[in-house]
Amino acid sequence: MADPKGFLTTPKQLAERRPVDVRLRDWNEVYVERSLLPIITKQAGRCMDCGIPFCHNGCPLGNLIPEWNDLAYRDDFVGAIERLHATNNFPEFTGRLCPAPCESACVLGINQDAVTIKNVEVTIIDKAWDRGGVTPQVPERLSGKTVAVVGSGPAGLAAAQQLTRAGHTVVVYERADRIGGLLRYGIPEFKMEKRHINRRIEQMRAEGTRFRTGVHVGEDITGQQLRERFDAVVVAAGATTARDLPVPGRELKGVHQAMEYLPLANKVQEGDFVESPISAKGKHVVVIGGGDTGADCVGTAHRQGAASVTQLEIMPRPGEDRPGHQPWPTMPMTYKVTSAHEEGGERIYSVSTTHFSGDEDGNVQELHLVEVEFRDGRFEQVPGTERAIPAQLVTLAMGFTGTDVRNGLVEQLGADLDARGNIARDGRFATNVDGVYVCGDAGRGQSLIVWAIAEGRSAAAAVDKYLGGKTPLPAPIRPTDRPLVV
Repeated sequence: MADPKGFLTTPKQLAERRPVDVRLRDWNEVYVERSLLPIITKQAGRCMDCGIPFCHNGCPLGNLIPEWNDLAYRDDFVGAIERLHATNNFPEFTGRLCPAPCESACVLGINQDAVTIKNVEVTIIDKAWDRGGVTPQVPERLSGKTVAVVGSGPAGLAAAQQLTRAGHTVVVYERADRIGGLLRYGIPEFKMEKRHINRRIEQMRAEGTRFRTGVHVGEDITGQQLRERFDAVVVAAGATTARDLPVPGRELKGVHQAMEYLPLANKVQEGDFVESPISAKGKHVVVIGGGDTGADCVGTAHRQGAASVTQLEIMPRPGEDRPGHQPWPTMPMTYKVTSAHEEGGERIYSVSTTHFSGDEDGNVQELHLVEVEFRDGRFEQVPGTERAIPAQLVTLAMGFTGTDVRNGLVEQLGADLDARGNIARDGRFATNVDGVYVCGDAGRGQSLIVWAIAEGRSAAAAVDKYLGGKTPLPAPIRPTDRPLVV
């Protein structure tokens, strides 16, 4: 145990965020750089090293949280990164982007503030990078087997790195012009600077992983060609088919899916554009959807100089405390204020969009909404609550309905779909097609980054066993595993 009295004597401290008026002037990460260093050993010392560490169950990766908390408390960051990398290929991603179900499952969180697990995690990996402790792990010998990985999001990258380290020749196909999937173009720079992706890609290249960008599998190369060229195929294409809003006025100019809007802002930071082709500058912006993607749209609109930003959510406003029907150690639905919400704007709950109206040139000008109540399993409009709000840019951030390779690659491979429209797989992440595996959101549906990495690692173990008869690779989860998330 790190500090036997740490949870009693040390109050919870989080990473410090830069002042709002400062961070809105740039696209850098919102946190004060290195602000965790003076406090992190004491924060790690709050870990009780529980006899049954429920944080393990909260994290699908099975992160050895009490172990690296103890090592961080003792200032042994070399040992800490070894234990962290034992279960997680990319802790710099999860330490910045994961909603931390591990913290919701922390035993200390039953009646006190939970251990700041994410903050400890990201400090361990950042220290490792700063001190040259993250190096390529080149396999001692090659197997002679080849694997194609379709998609370069967290699931695909995790699978590719594990299989490369096992000695297989791995090629990652990405239809975008840069590697990273939604990590690259769906996550704004202020949440995670893309230098973190770039240096991981360089590590993977040094280990032997090959990357092919600008290749749309299903069009530029077919599923049948992949099966002919490779000994195994891993489909990790994500769930990028966005949920739409079929209401009158949807066709007006200025109404966009979030994943049309956010990637362009990221491309500005990559140097592809001077200004985004879809910009919020000087406009009244409405974001439909109250989740993380919606918050990303809010923060992006603020930085582009929006005249106003309003975020709509059909669900009621969550409470501040854990609801009674979501007991510990599940991840509760509570009211959260992200860095983007700190920066301004209005959040409106329990409303539904009825239609959009525009000007004579076909540009959206207003969004018409109505209050709703949830009755008998459905949302019903409240009479007399209709109103309009100004809207010159609308982004739809209502989640995703499945993978968009269903109309090309899936048919070419001959893979089956499950009842939810995801690519079906058995307990080994294998599809009905011999040698074809699926992991991440393409098989699970829209989920968390930790589930994507865990599935990538598990699928890699299954593929390695398929190719060689046995495998030393860890497999943290099965496809049937379910999160402690309500």
